[in-house]
Amino acid sequence: MSAYMVIRCRISDRAAFGAYGKAAAELVAKMGGRYVVRGGGNETLEEGLGLRDMTAVHVISVWPNREAALAFWNSPEYTEVRKLREHCAIAEVALLDGLE
Repeated sequence: MSAYMVIRCRISDRAAFGAYGKAAAELVAKMGGRYVVRGGGNETLEEGLGLRDMTAVHVISVWPNREAALAFWNSPEYTEVRKLREHCAIAEVALLDGLE
């Protein structure tokens, strides 16, 4: 069953965040994931959970299964990449099971 990693991120320094985004994208591809949403415009259609912040960006990656997504998330490589994001963005991350 596929798994989806959903990230909602508020970026405080776009230049610094660019280095994180590039490194993360390379690692996602290397470890078997692929992006289905990466930034782009967003529009809140129904509000109730604090999603109204239109400055936040959203990233969704799809993985072959939950184990592959967690292998990426917990890998020593991503632990290092994630450090690039620490001082330039605040993120919320969820892992969702797909239907396939």
